[in-house]
Amino acid sequence: MPFDSDLTACAALVQKADPDRFRATMAAPVAARPVLFALYAFNVEVARAPWVTQEAMIAEMRLQWWRDALEEIAKGGIVRRHEVVTPLAHALDADAARALDRLVAARRWDIYRDPFEDAAHFDSYLADTSGELMWAAAQALGAGAEAEAPVRAFGTATGLARFLQAVPELEAQKRVPLVDGRAEAIAALCREALSSLPTRAALRRAAGPGAPALTEGFLTQAILKQAARDPGRVAAGALQINPARQSFLLWRWS
Repeated sequence: MPFDSDLTACAALVQKADPDRFRATMAAPVAARPVLFALYAFNVEVARAPWVTQEAMIAEMRLQWWRDALEEIAKGGIVRRHEVVTPLAHALDADAARALDRLVAARRWDIYRDPFEDAAHFDSYLADTSGELMWAAAQALGAGAEAEAPVRAFGTATGLARFLQAVPELEAQKRVPLVDGRAEAIAALCREALSSLPTRAALRRAAGPGAPALTEGFLTQAILKQAARDPGRVAAGALQINPARQSFLLWRWS
């Protein structure tokens, strides 16, 4: 995929709205960056669609627009001209486009103020958003079927880390972000996520050529360990890794 004006726009979008994924992409091999920027820009657009309006119907229409675009990509015919959709169509095959429809559908939760029904609903939200995105990126870069389970697991854990960082803002928006917001429940949730993760080396071996897709999770384990040790940091908005540590972790993962 040539790095044209569309991909430049995707990169600028990711840089502004998702700096961690932007840094991870810039640390990836040059050949992987077009795929990653296209997918991460798509994720930015979908993730913010429910939040740019107070009208639920308009938010639903915005998400449906992206579902329609993915359907066009999956069918392999004419795809609408758009600075994100156009490079995304080059990055995805039909199966990946259909799978990403689950990501868009899961974002409907963001439109409304209903809490998650239960722990299974919360887990599926993380799996269908962050887990699906990481697997789509790894697959687009050449990861084989044997990598799907560990990559999805790491993507879901990355989603949990990011979600915990967003809890104060969600609460400010009058949302109920966690099924159980007690400190001991948050600590247990993080410990469970950490215990299920393969090692970094095992993840990279499994992903093979798709390994650059893992780098976006370079802060995942550090954030989850911090929350497990001191769950009060979640409500306080204090889940932060100092810049020097961030740079070291990015270097290790890349």
